[in-house]
Amino acid sequence: MIELEKLTKTYNLGGNPLTVLRDVSFKIDKGQFVAIIGPSGSGKSTLMHILGALDRPSTGKYILDGQDISTLSDDELADIRSKKIGFVFQSFNLLSRATVLRNVTLPFIYDKRVTRAERLEKAVKALTDVGLEKERWNHLSNQLSGGQMQRVAIARSLVNNPGILLADEPTGNLDSKIGQVVLETFQKLNRDHGHTIVLITHDPSVATAARRIIEIKDGQIVSDKLK
Repeated sequence: MIELEKLTKTYNLGGNPLTVLRDVSFKIDKGQFVAIIGPSGSGKSTLMHILGALDRPSTGKYILDGQDISTLSDDELADIRSKKIGFVFQSFNLLSRATVLRNVTLPFIYDKRVTRAERLEKAVKALTDVGLEKERWNHLSNQLSGGQMQRVAIARSLVNNPGILLADEPTGNLDSKIGQVVLETFQKLNRDHGHTIVLITHDPSVATAARRIIEIKDGQIVSDKLK
């Protein structure tokens, strides 16, 4: 599903090169639940941006689902993001005055090929998969708890049936109890539905939810362990 080959990333800061990723290589198979963990400044955010087709490596290859996307154009990367990657962020990014169902169907807003009935069907499946109670589906998102909002965000990321779910610090705005519920949602999606999940975090306790933990430090992979 994912293969990185000697990937590096260097930024030019006022004429001075700053290398934040160095010869990063690993593979993630379909159906794996992987956590990438590292402290602030480790390079994990840059790695997340590359994995999410939001940025390109300076050198090396990023092969996603059999396609080398390292040198694609901005438009081509946008197409990859819309079709193959679902994003879950720390801040939820929901429309506060829209219902749960409306928020989950947002990825279809410009896709005229999907009928209204199909949108609803896909949204219902995604909300069912993340375990959000049906009586909440017509609530506005600002009427939900933090944990419920994050599950709506996860459902929205799943509605296009992407190959990969990329979660960036998904429990960062939640207390530990609610955060655990969200992590259990990811575990269920991986275990029961076979979703490939890449979780980015700085927190070792969050990383333990995954079945494999890749540790990054100073732009290099220092550990890669299966649980």
